[in-house]
Amino acid sequence: MEIKNDILLGDCEVELKNIPDNSIDLIFTSPPYADQRKKTYGGIHPDKYVEWFLPKAEQMLRVIKPTGTFVLNIKEKVVYGERSTYVMELILAMKKQGWFWTEEFIWHKKNSYPGKWPNRFRDAWERLLQFNKNKKFHMYQGTVMVPMGDWAKTRLNNLSETDKRRDESKVGSGFGKNISNWLSRDKAYPTNVLHLATECNNKKHSAAFPEELPEWFIKLFTKEGDTVLDPFMGSGTTNIVANKLRRNSIGIEIIPEYYEMVKKRLSPVELYLLEVKREYENA
Repeated sequence: MEIKNDILLGDCEVELKNIPDNSIDLIFTSPPYADQRKKTYGGIHPDKYVEWFLPKAEQMLRVIKPTGTFVLNIKEKVVYGERSTYVMELILAMKKQGWFWTEEFIWHKKNSYPGKWPNRFRDAWERLLQFNKNKKFHMYQGTVMVPMGDWAKTRLNNLSETDKRRDESKVGSGFGKNISNWLSRDKAYPTNVLHLATECNNKKHSAAFPEELPEWFIKLFTKEGDTVLDPFMGSGTTNIVANKLRRNSIGIEIIPEYYEMVKKRLSPVELYLLEVKREYENA
């Protein structure tokens, strides 16, 4: 199976129009946050952010498959001493546009350095908002399972009577649990909090995230041969990880310097994939 890798130079709002309807399995991206990266991307005022983003989101809604997923890495900022509401406003606007806001993941930056301000402490987390075109979508939960952990040694060895039967939720959510179901298992499903270090090597880009971040979501929402899109490509991390995992990728970047840098970064990945293909054919 040949893996394709397309990177486009230009404004994603324009370039997205050249991508066919219902052709993308996963969009994973981190656009410039409000009033951030001014030297690189010019900055968008929080009051104008929703207006700026919605035409792009409209094109993303068009190109994503009915079974696809859009994961948006974004974070509100502090404006004049209080948290901006632009992320919440964007969620509401995208719901009106036709998106389902299915889930919210949290990226805990476990290596954030200490710091404090007069009225707050260091931010050590960012949002990853999951949107879908339909309520039914592809999700491969088994690919991101984690070891059971030390809690199993104590909790599973001392089961109460409640643990041995389906215990209905006390908060009326309709969900219940049966702890004894996990007695023979060595892996469990993760939570929606990802504990990952930040990218220490910024790859000549001011907002590079670690490869483990897109990798987790690519595994969760796609399979080999699927297509992953990053409309705000930056340093190309999403595209490179997608290719390593044998997914097709499309990246769009408006800054020529980053576009050329990603072209060079992708070359070693393509050579690696070629070598894997040769080994597979000779096996």
